Amino acid sequence: MSSGASDKGGILIVDDMEENLVALEAVLGPLDQQITRAHSGEEALKAMLRQNFAVVLLDVLMPGMDGFETAANIKRLDQTKDVPIILLTGTDAASDFAYRGYAIGVADFLTKPIDPWVLRTKVDVFLELHRKNRRLAQQAAELRRLWTDSAPSEDHLGQAAELLNRTEVLLRRCADADAAGLAVRVAEIARAVRSLQGR
Repeated sequence: MSSGASDKGGILIVDDMEENLVALEAVLGPLDQQITRAHSGEEALKAMLRQNFAVVLLDVLMPGMDGFETAANIKRLDQTKDVPIILLTGTDAASDFAYRGYAIGVADFLTKPIDPWVLRTKVDVFLELHRKNRRLAQQAAELRRLWTDSAPSEDHLGQAAELLNRTEVLLRRCADADAAGLAVRVAEIARAVRSLQGR
């Protein structure tokens, strides 16, 4: 999937063991994204406040602030609450680990040893969602600009209708019930804008 640099979202990998970070970087390297390392929950939170990430891979068992506490802190901050988190843990994980993670709001939970193909595929899904969300935000900003710059002219209405059509297509491609509902609403707005053109 080729996309501009502006659509790229970084990946934050968090683990207290250097060899695990090296392994994660090797597995995720083919995705051609910026990968940032953190060796603790505290480092992860600092990194998230400095940079935007498309997804976080977070080890559960770390000294100090463990993965659950780190994930809970990420989800509490307005700036980072929507960033998807994948929790990673060893095979001897407690049976309630997955439940605890989902209760906090993590997106997924994987047990080590992790299949590299599965991990890359899951991360790539979140990267694609990040790209689509960025494009939707850009289109929404463009629509706002069109409507606030001046009274809507025939040209503005045409541009707005085109942006709405592209937004609807992006929403329909998302595998999400909320996105499908939004796509229907966007299509209704696009029809209303087109009817204004024919005044």
